[in-house]
Amino acid sequence: MEYRQLGASGLKVPVLSFGTATFGGGNEFFKAWGSTQVEEAGRLINLCLDAGVNLFDTANVYSNGLSEEILGQALKGLRDQVLISTKATFSMGDGPNDLGSSRFHLIKQCEDSLKRLNTDHIDIYHMHGFDANTPVEETLKTLENLVESGKVRYIACSNFSGWHLMKSLSVSERYGWSRYIAHQAYYSLLDREFEWELMPLGIDQKVGTIVWSPLASGRLSGKYRRNQPLPADNRVQQGGGHGPALNEERLYTIMDALDEVSAETGKTVAQISLNWLLQRPTVSNIVIGARNEEQLKQNLEAVGWNLTTEQVKKLDEASKPEPIYPYWHQRQSEELNPLPVFYKG
Repeated sequence: MEYRQLGASGLKVPVLSFGTATFGGGNEFFKAWGSTQVEEAGRLINLCLDAGVNLFDTANVYSNGLSEEILGQALKGLRDQVLISTKATFSMGDGPNDLGSSRFHLIKQCEDSLKRLNTDHIDIYHMHGFDANTPVEETLKTLENLVESGKVRYIACSNFSGWHLMKSLSVSERYGWSRYIAHQAYYSLLDREFEWELMPLGIDQKVGTIVWSPLASGRLSGKYRRNQPLPADNRVQQGGGHGPALNEERLYTIMDALDEVSAETGKTVAQISLNWLLQRPTVSNIVIGARNEEQLKQNLEAVGWNLTTEQVKKLDEASKPEPIYPYWHQRQSEELNPLPVFYKG
């Protein structure tokens, strides 16, 4: 297993982490992801550890805390061997203060997560989304206090806009507080908008990327094929999908390129999709999920080899998105806004 430095921090993480949104199945949305219970969770965790994957990702809202509980039970006796990443911000109740990144909410949610995870500290604590109602200073000062107390080791964010992240980094720098070392973001061959603003920001500010939904809610798993009906048992069809509406022709064009590379490498289209992400700038880690041991074993085979430059270029061309404003305008003046070598689309 390859390990990479996470952003500008001293923390090294495996290039793959195991996402536990499939643990619990506590409501209809998360049942579409999976309903893994403690015994099976333990087996999956041991498979990860055997492969060198020691980072486990969860969130308080996953099955309303049940994912954290199951992860905590399954990690009994293993805490010193692993890194735990969890999140807060989204709603955990019906009260007016049961959501957001306020001091009130974050302190309570951190304490609740620690109890459910049966641990005294969280290694990476993410703000699951940006809270525009709470001053950035209040959020970051609260996180700094949690770091100083030893309850949190590192802080990160997720699903931020470019200006959300840049403002947060600026406030941290101004006051000498802990800064976000990573951004957990939606990114895949199918959805590459992350490259327009957030990736250049990550390069400039040394913020690592932790990729969620790297297979675009299963659309890049190999189940979606041209001239075939959409699979009825997939997460999207069952109401557990994320991301924009599916552009089928774009997906099938990408699948054609993936099939070509699959024939050349002997790897599955899912493994190729994951490996492509590991060649992208700022990507420190990819969160992989699995409903069962076979899926997990397949995803773990995405590392230990690399696509060739020509194969990466083929996938780049097949998946290249049309930029929106102001990015198409900026690309008319490459002398002023030079594009990174990885993306000349």
